[in-house]
Amino acid sequence: MSRIWVLGAGQLGQMLKHAGMPLDLDVRPVDIESEETFPLLPHEQVTAEREQWPDTAATRQLSAHPAFVNLDTFPVLADRFTQKSLIDKLGLATAPWQLVATDTSAEELHQQLGERVLLKRRTGGYDGRGQHWLRDPGQDAIPDDWHEQAIAEQAIDFDEEMSVVGMRGADGQCFFYPLTLNLHVNGILLGSVAPLARLAHLQAEAEQMLATLMNDLDYVGVMAMECFRVGEHLLINELAPRVHNSGHWTQAGASVSQFEAHLRAVAKLPLVEPRVKNLSVMVNLVGVDKDDAWLSVPGAELYWYGKEVRPGRKVGHINFCLSNHADTKAALDQLQPMLPAHYVQGL
Repeated sequence: MSRIWVLGAGQLGQMLKHAGMPLDLDVRPVDIESEETFPLLPHEQVTAEREQWPDTAATRQLSAHPAFVNLDTFPVLADRFTQKSLIDKLGLATAPWQLVATDTSAEELHQQLGERVLLKRRTGGYDGRGQHWLRDPGQDAIPDDWHEQAIAEQAIDFDEEMSVVGMRGADGQCFFYPLTLNLHVNGILLGSVAPLARLAHLQAEAEQMLATLMNDLDYVGVMAMECFRVGEHLLINELAPRVHNSGHWTQAGASVSQFEAHLRAVAKLPLVEPRVKNLSVMVNLVGVDKDDAWLSVPGAELYWYGKEVRPGRKVGHINFCLSNHADTKAALDQLQPMLPAHYVQGL
């Protein structure tokens, strides 16, 4: 049995472990806070479920391993300044932006980027955290300690938010899942739908953009690209060098899930174009207690992460992959009363 170590033991690491079992891969997620050392062998592979990690005995050992796949990619994409710089270097479309330098003022940002400006911390920050809006020219101020630690982006009046997940092997071969429509509430992904015929004409553009990035980085594995649809074109929002929340629908809706695809690439197993089964819907479970009644909904495939429930925290998801739209709608209608009121609009 081949062994793959995963830096990080959150839900993504656990789902990678689960996906490795049918492939006879011994996937070992490692807690990033651990001060243990582990019996890594030279021929074993190391991957990660996250872009950043603290300095601990476990992370030092895994990150020093010569077979840590994509090690050089993580610092580039974990920092929004270097990530955006890479996107610009490759001539790919993204929102106008600039570094919040030591002497940058809010007034200057409004002059350069417009009336609405979004500040994002260069590292960390997700699900709406690590962000600050400038919306009032002449009255705004940049928060303390954000100079040199943030980028500023022009607000985009986008039509929809979507993402594409791709895979790339060590030989450069790439395959992609269909564009996924994403619904965010307060910066947190609440649900995803794929595939949608009305987005198919944007698929080639999305694949070209993501392939350009993966090839430039000589990336191996699964990468997600979050986008804005503005009219009939895409703007890149952010990149994730790992399996991604918006790709969870592939567990039910594709012949090869994003987790299996990542492991295949890391383990140098054959990659194939994933076959989509039916329309899939993924409902994120955010800050809600586990309810066994969800299991009574026809077609519901529950993934519960076993984490402490806290407001705003992703604690599980439910996938649906049913044979027709009517059955999908009926299932969502049945699920809706079992979830908090803010799910109503999304469902």
